[in-house]
Amino acid sequence: MDLFDHARQEQIAREAPLAARMRPRTLDEFVGQEHIVGPGRLLRRAIQADQLSSLIFYGPPGSGKTTLARIIANTTQGHFIAINAVLAGVKDIRQAIAVAQDRRGMHGQRTILFVDEVHRFNKAQQDAMLPHVESGTVIHVGATTENPYFEVIKALVSRSRIFELRRLNEDDLRLVARGALTDPERGYGQLKVAVDEEALDHLVNVANGDARGVLNALELAVETTDPDEEGVIHVDLAVAEESIQRRAVLYDKDGDAHFDAISAFIKSLRGSDPDAALYWMARMLYAGEDPRFILRRMLIFAGEDVGMAAPNAIRVVTGCAQAFDYVGMPEGRFHLAQACLYLATAPKSNSAFALFDAIDAVEKQQEGEVPGHLKDASRDSEDFGHGGGYLYPHAYRDHWIAQQYLPDNLLGKVFYQPTEQGYEARIKEDVTRRREAQLAAMLEDDLSPVAVYPDYGHERKSAGPTAADRWLQRTLSTVGEHLAAVRDRVVSAAAIERDSLVLDLNGGSGLLTWEAVRRAPAGGVCVLAADARTADALRQQAAHLSTMSRPVILSGSLIDLPDLIAAEYQEAVHFDAIVGRNALTHHPDKAAVARVIAMILAPGGRLSLAEAVPRRAQRLYRLLDLSLLDESLHQRFVAAEEAIYANADAPMVNWDETDLQHTFQEAGLSGLHVESEDHTTQKRIGAGQLARWFATGETSPSGERPTYAQHLRQQLSAAEVAQVQALFEHQLRDQVVAWIGHIVYVSARRE
Repeated sequence: MDLFDHARQEQIAREAPLAARMRPRTLDEFVGQEHIVGPGRLLRRAIQADQLSSLIFYGPPGSGKTTLARIIANTTQGHFIAINAVLAGVKDIRQAIAVAQDRRGMHGQRTILFVDEVHRFNKAQQDAMLPHVESGTVIHVGATTENPYFEVIKALVSRSRIFELRRLNEDDLRLVARGALTDPERGYGQLKVAVDEEALDHLVNVANGDARGVLNALELAVETTDPDEEGVIHVDLAVAEESIQRRAVLYDKDGDAHFDAISAFIKSLRGSDPDAALYWMARMLYAGEDPRFILRRMLIFAGEDVGMAAPNAIRVVTGCAQAFDYVGMPEGRFHLAQACLYLATAPKSNSAFALFDAIDAVEKQQEGEVPGHLKDASRDSEDFGHGGGYLYPHAYRDHWIAQQYLPDNLLGKVFYQPTEQGYEARIKEDVTRRREAQLAAMLEDDLSPVAVYPDYGHERKSAGPTAADRWLQRTLSTVGEHLAAVRDRVVSAAAIERDSLVLDLNGGSGLLTWEAVRRAPAGGVCVLAADARTADALRQQAAHLSTMSRPVILSGSLIDLPDLIAAEYQEAVHFDAIVGRNALTHHPDKAAVARVIAMILAPGGRLSLAEAVPRRAQRLYRLLDLSLLDESLHQRFVAAEEAIYANADAPMVNWDETDLQHTFQEAGLSGLHVESEDHTTQKRIGAGQLARWFATGETSPSGERPTYAQHLRQQLSAAEVAQVQALFEHQLRDQVVAWIGHIVYVSARRE
């Protein structure tokens, strides 16, 4: 670059619009989007560590998509190439790929290819990038205002991590505006500019979450206002209103805003909320949507969602549509409003979906022949008897008579289910009563179950696994079902969003960890392993994930969590959601752990735990028939086992759900909800299990806790323990039993 090029670039930078000049250059200057670039967040860590994989930034205009890409350019050690999909074509993509290949071959340097407005690329252009993204020749960073799941090819989406940016809030926009007013280098810090608070409020409010919009309006206000005698440029409300007069509404008739707005409108009508329905319709009209499109959707809604509950809805909406065609805009808004309000306040029924059930029956079931009495009798009644036996309803009382109308293979099939809403509620009783009579008429001549259920005999003869196989399958499946239910309940209560920062207090097998990774792809997951062995196992499981998808794995004690987190993240980090399964069960100081959790939980963050309560665990003696023992041994055996759960010094059994509730209340968490339940799984008692229970060495085989036999020996003699063991061997060995457990679910939040 020569001096003339350098001078020209400096002149372009000075003359660039304020929004371009004020574009943040580092993450510290970036405003808003804390959910993806806040401390500890996945994207922030990836940018800071220069460990990016392919990304797509999706969000409304002015939310910071291109700015984040520029920050990546300023941060990365890789070569950065930026193209705009509006102006570029396949040739530009190939040139960028060629440069990337040269950089990689000659310098070992990777290339980040930023594609602004990536949704503007057609399929062929996106396909041209795909093999090079897949091979790692380039790291693709795309920016789009349209939903990438619809506008970007699936292959490219599957190879990219998607981050959704949100509209900036008013505080963010004020920070952006004040930054421009005080920056002496890129903004107006070298000028005397006074902006009234109400003028700034107007700029921020009308900008509608768009940082570029508020900066453009501020620039127009400052640049077109003459300074007063003291050299002060005074921007009052009148100047602000002239600078930005109309709210910018994000709306593209072929894009997400169009589909999202009409979806919100229809759902508001369906939810019988006239205020919301009017708002969404007003928003569409304000943005320039075709009123006839809205009327067409209301006509569909009248049949789909109002239906038989208010059959007059079709007539009302059709009349409003015809009136609109006569009148036009703007007076036609009255007819749009009338149709909207009628549908929103009308009773609802979607019973018209019965047609689709009937179509499904036609597609999936063998075509049934038209019953003879329903066939056309005008042509061949004499030769074939078609139409014979048909009962003419008008000849009977109430103009109805019970007879078969469905084909034989659909006898008793019900498609239409009347609701209790509006007009339909009045006809429901009649429809039900007539169906019952019809069913009686249809079954009168043929009550054989084989006729009604033709595969019944075949199903009874179907082969299956042996009894032992079935028991084993049941044992495995019930445990899996129970764990899946616990996982889903814990994670759901934590209200994890895709950009949440999540902490799993007990990595274990990764039951909660991997679900959190799936649910928070744009946030981040941290997991605590109790020891180095568990941490290594989790790292091995995470090895198949991409670098950006892997959770942060810590190893140590719950009490040391703040220090472990600080050492890993190098900054203060608070979590949106903290989850755990059996994280506190073994810990001796649960109150201290609760205080740690409250310390690292973000304001508004949620805690969700599932803790087994060993004090209420399955008693082994309840699995046995104890009548074979003499009364004295019977009582002392039961007392010996119960003593295990009455030890006030044992951290596993010296607490229950009430203690846990008090512990978290003392820690200062709010919205505390504690719910406990028993659960039953099928457990097979094998020879190995019995051997572990009745091991009599100095310690248990695992070296952790006394065995069951050792506990019994505290109150029973060796001979008596042997007698109890013989009872176990005789009654339980290789048997499957119903194993009862007790679990407590704890949820809370930090204010």
